[in-house]
Amino acid sequence: MMKFSRVSLTFTLLFSLLASTPFLPATHAEENVPRKILTGWIPYYSMKTALPDVLNNVDLIKEVMPFWYTLKYNGKTKAPEITDLYAPANPSVPISVPLTALRNANLQIIPTITDGTSEGVLAGLLKSPTSRTQVVNAIMNLVRVNNYDGIDLDFEGFAFVDKNTTWKATAPLWTAFVKELSVALHAEEKLLSVTTPYVLNPADKQKGYYVYAWAAIADSIDKLRIMTYDYSPARVGPQGPITWVERTLQYAISIMPASKVFVGVPGYGRDWVTAVSGVCPANVANSVKVGAKAATFVMRDAQSLAATYGATPTYNEQFGEVTFTYQKVYNGTTAGGLATTCTASRTAWYQDNRSWALRAALVTKYRIGGITAWTFGMEEPLAMEAIRTVAKSIAPDQVNVVTSVDKSEMSYGTPFTITGQLSIKDKSPIANLAVRVEGKSVGESTWRTLANAITNAEGNFEKSLILGKSTSIRVYSDATWDRSEGLSVEIPITISRQLNLSAPTTAKSGTEFQISGNVLPRSADAMVTLEKLTGKEWQSITESVLTDAQGNFVITVAPQNRGVYTLRTTVSEDANWAALTSQTFNIIIR
Repeated sequence: MMKFSRVSLTFTLLFSLLASTPFLPATHAEENVPRKILTGWIPYYSMKTALPDVLNNVDLIKEVMPFWYTLKYNGKTKAPEITDLYAPANPSVPISVPLTALRNANLQIIPTITDGTSEGVLAGLLKSPTSRTQVVNAIMNLVRVNNYDGIDLDFEGFAFVDKNTTWKATAPLWTAFVKELSVALHAEEKLLSVTTPYVLNPADKQKGYYVYAWAAIADSIDKLRIMTYDYSPARVGPQGPITWVERTLQYAISIMPASKVFVGVPGYGRDWVTAVSGVCPANVANSVKVGAKAATFVMRDAQSLAATYGATPTYNEQFGEVTFTYQKVYNGTTAGGLATTCTASRTAWYQDNRSWALRAALVTKYRIGGITAWTFGMEEPLAMEAIRTVAKSIAPDQVNVVTSVDKSEMSYGTPFTITGQLSIKDKSPIANLAVRVEGKSVGESTWRTLANAITNAEGNFEKSLILGKSTSIRVYSDATWDRSEGLSVEIPITISRQLNLSAPTTAKSGTEFQISGNVLPRSADAMVTLEKLTGKEWQSITESVLTDAQGNFVITVAPQNRGVYTLRTTVSEDANWAALTSQTFNIIIR
């Protein structure tokens, strides 16, 4: 991935507003909701452009990858560590601010971790089962502490730092690591994404970066993001010709479900020197020469760059990219201090809105997961609109879920019934659709499955449930290519304790008597008090007692005078349950 110069953020007010405002573009008609086919990275060094870009286009985006972390190991520490890159770059804006903004926009957050170690270090860590598990534990801790939805691995050192002679030995180590991390993440219902350079069919002469062993990790990962750009960084040419992109994609979907695969699109272009006449000034002599590293520019600046030098960008149909050539004069002095000038011929290649639309069309052609932008905030505005046009043309039917319950407040152990009807926008029912009734209680961060059901021919379902505590419930159906996910409104269900009593109807004066009972759900140390109605006031007539481990209690009442006593019992409020009062009952003391 390309990195651009760090941008110092001073717009604290902007981020505060973003954190508190869910961005839902009002201009996109509800009746033509786009398919969410776009993902991408939010770099720590360009938050003020990348984050607003995401929040203004949430109708296209389901998940984002904050580019905020790197794995470090200096050989002296006891274990590998994950370094936070966000905080040093954004000292005035706490990480909670962008995270809140993203969560308010209902986006999944799957941050990227890069390989920040030196040559061969990460491969060495993965070779040892002990240090491999340490890396897994460090990642899991990051996910848990921040409640991320998963993690994205961008370990490019294998490809671009380690020698390719190591790839054969590294591939199985990488595979073992991915499988171990996958088990840990999936056990906590988190996602595993990997970002890698291209890999091609092993049967072909050109195999690509086969160290990433796509076939071996296919069953363990949830998403594969292919860096289908930087096709020709060292020579003049397109960033990612469409035929090459498609060839890479075809291999990926031959070994894993197409829905896991995402094609990368670059928001930047490259600009090479192709010829030089004259003697260039000393300060640019190393960069302004044939064979020098290409300059980089962002897509949104491409038109102004071309216009500055009177160049006319041309869209290349074969590659699906844009190119232009221009001349630039450099004036200055030689190393010896003499005035000098040179003229460089330069050629630029980049992708524009047509390029992104062409790659977005691969989502339709192959039914892949989507496209992934490196990075948000670099593209020209028309590129987003081009994606939106494609996304609307393949928009899935919107699933409408209407649910109700026969009661929402009840005693512990009491069944209730939830019913629902699922349909698409034109009110046509969806038959034979699998749905989940999910619940989340106070203190729980994730939804858990309470029951499963299948809709009938009319799109209806009915399910009887018993809950152990107060819970919010909802109905959910998974998204398919043809239909969006279905999600009902949340319904709060209040469950109260149940109090069972056994009391005599009469007792002799001057004699003790007992009142017993139990509290459900069964729990120890619930405080039970017996009260007597005196005039208009309720007064305790015994010491309070605590339930035993089975929720049982016995209250011994001291001898009472003759009369008719109106009584009740109360169970005190605790951390999990509200206070509970029994119905009144009478005892005749004779």
